[in-house]
Amino acid sequence: MNSRPLLLATAVALLSTGCIRSPVAMMASTKPLEQGGYTEIGPVEETDCLWYLLSVIPITTGNNMQDAMADAIKRMGGDALIQVTAETYYQNFIVVSRYCTIIQGIAVRSNNMPAPLMAPPVR
Repeated sequence: MNSRPLLLATAVALLSTGCIRSPVAMMASTKPLEQGGYTEIGPVEETDCLWYLLSVIPITTGNNMQDAMADAIKRMGGDALIQVTAETYYQNFIVVSRYCTIIQGIAVRSNNMPAPLMAPPVR
């Protein structure tokens, strides 16, 4: 019995999979905040991914840093994030792959929300 085709198929499968992870950005906050002008809600992490078929054909939408930040803020009921880090990772699994953005930070709520720019007319 010749095991060469099986060995070759196994090698190709192992070389066709992988993962890469890299930092993208760090920022103090997602919007200007005054020192002591906010209340910390808690740590949060959100991931937004885009899936590919055969590593080139997108089969979903996603992988947007702004969407991941907005989802993290919304999930915690805050209006900003502080101590924000963003990183991306790419995973390849022979037939499908995904490219993701991860946002981590601390959700906060401003103590004094700004007044609206225009008040509605009084009747």
